[in-house]
Amino acid sequence: MTATAAAHDHHATAARASAEYLTFRLGEEEYGIDILRVQEIRSYEPPTRIANAPPHMLGVVNLRGVIVPVVDLRIKLGCDKVEYNGLTVVIVLNVKGRVVGAVVDSVSDVLELPRDQIRPAPEMASSTVDTAFITGIASVGERMLILMDIEALMAAPDMGLIDT
Repeated sequence: MTATAAAHDHHATAARASAEYLTFRLGEEEYGIDILRVQEIRSYEPPTRIANAPPHMLGVVNLRGVIVPVVDLRIKLGCDKVEYNGLTVVIVLNVKGRVVGAVVDSVSDVLELPRDQIRPAPEMASSTVDTAFITGIASVGERMLILMDIEALMAAPDMGLIDT
């Protein structure tokens, strides 16, 4: 693809009437992230710990020769219980040119959501809820999906993953 075609393609994507989201569970909640950020989904393997890392930074794994930091989103987002079992997966993401892993309870499916199905996230006065990374709420049948800007979350300074 030529650079011009790629640029055009990017603009077409930005203006798309619908977008595809990978949906996953964190505790009782279901989240959706832009599928374009997802590189692959792997089963959970305990990473190599890094000294003095914050609690949500589980460590690093070697992914085909690339050392990938692994963050437990459940710890980061304050889920009540964090269990590692057969359903626990690592979503491998490409964020601002870096590869990072995000641990979640389980992955549900990939959904195409029309823009008009997405409602803005409610304003929260509470400082405990960080709505900065929530781009909207979508209801799909009985399901409520919290749409998350995974790139902004992973690139946040307190994650310590990406030099700003």
